[in-house]
Amino acid sequence: MLRTDRLLLTPYTPADEEEFVALFQDVSVSRWMGDGPSTEAEDRALFGRIFTRVYAGHRFEVWAVRAGGELVGHAEIKPTEASGGYEIIYALAPAAWGRGLGTELALALVGHGFDTLGLPEVHATVAAENAASLAVLGRIGFEHVWDIQEDDGSTTRLLTCTRASGADARAARARTARAAQVSRGAGKPSRG
Repeated sequence: MLRTDRLLLTPYTPADEEEFVALFQDVSVSRWMGDGPSTEAEDRALFGRIFTRVYAGHRFEVWAVRAGGELVGHAEIKPTEASGGYEIIYALAPAAWGRGLGTELALALVGHGFDTLGLPEVHATVAAENAASLAVLGRIGFEHVWDIQEDDGSTTRLLTCTRASGADARAARARTARAAQVSRGAGKPSRG
């Protein structure tokens, strides 16, 4: 289990199947995942494999992402051939977009890679057209390493975050967030 200020990452339970399938069936989400949108049957089979292969075989970590008790996303950190190391993978439902949850989630995954798994670097692969994810990862210290030309002609960017670049970006982001809170008066104690 991982926890951030607003997110809770827990292993999936069988009761999460419908929300998992709904997330992966949303084309605005699945267009950026793996090979793109899948059939409902394929997504249900994928959900089943999380239990029968991933969890049962202790292969890597996969979490349901919750905010306020609602399932709002999916997250993984796992070894991949494309990166030659550990890669973070995450997706959020459109209702969770635009609130900084993607950054919060990516930071949690990177922190888990460094602090819990002891990795020297963490990778991500992102479609070259996915400007939002590229921007999120750039803000937290990921740097473009190379491009992968896919069989369908599209380009996937391989990004890497080292302990040093990630720490620098996280520290700068924390300073910016504190300054913004103070300028809005959020740094004052509440009366509640």
